[in-house]
Amino acid sequence: MPQKKIQHIPEGSTELQEKFINCMMKGGKKSIARSIFTDAMQILKDQGKNNPSSIFHKAIDNVKPNTEVRARRVGGSVYQIPTEVNPKRQMALSIRWIIMASRTKKGRNMAEKLASELNDASNETGAAFKKREDVHRMAQANKAFAHFARYK
Repeated sequence: MPQKKIQHIPEGSTELQEKFINCMMKGGKKSIARSIFTDAMQILKDQGKNNPSSIFHKAIDNVKPNTEVRARRVGGSVYQIPTEVNPKRQMALSIRWIIMASRTKKGRNMAEKLASELNDASNETGAAFKKREDVHRMAQANKAFAHFARYK
């Protein structure tokens, strides 16, 4: 029976931070993704934030969606049905939205854009937080179709 590999998490890093770095990585260049992340944390520290790790965790928590809409076909029509989001998907969506919002900003290097987006998300502003609000607004608007959720 093959043994399970033990994942090594570097000192001073949490499991969530490693997951974020892995999602940010392009083309298998983990060292570059890690250096971008640590530079972003250093930029937050230089801006006078005494604990950039807590800002990171707060940003992730603020961007997590509670509900989302899923397309479901009922009787020949497609309805957008609001559903609860499970915790793993909440985490995946929040990480994805923060990275996407950072990448779409123009004019600076990735570490500066990431630091800016994390700071904005922790203050409940910015593109990633706006994406969450849009998803919640869409779910709220389609609340009338919630009774279709029982059809599968």
